Amino acid sequence: MNPSRDDGVTITRCPLCTTAFTPTGRQQFCSQACRQKAYRRRHHLTPPLVIPPAHARRDVTVYECQDCEQRYYAQQWCPDCNRPCRRIGIGGLCPHCDGAVAVEELTAQHPSTTTTNQAAHGTSA
Repeated sequence: MNPSRDDGVTITRCPLCTTAFTPTGRQQFCSQACRQKAYRRRHHLTPPLVIPPAHARRDVTVYECQDCEQRYYAQQWCPDCNRPCRRIGIGGLCPHCDGAVAVEELTAQHPSTTTTNQAAHGTSA
């Protein structure tokens, strides 16, 4: 009898961890753990997507006091009235006057050229 085909006589080494074991049937690996590890290496499973840490939305938001109508950038509380402010939207400080300006206000003042051109020609996006 050929010993390479006799399961009871043949001792094999695990291709992953090189541990000696007696295979059962067509068993190639010494354990289920080595079998799984080999499968994962063959299939190159993609690592989980790393999501960058988000910064607080408050840090880029413009707020306005309902009582005194004063605007604040990244500040939810009116120090003068000692009251909470309502959110206007995402924005920043104006480079000319250092006042808090929301992005929505800027885009409303200057409509995009594609929207203007489409309206002039009677087409839609």
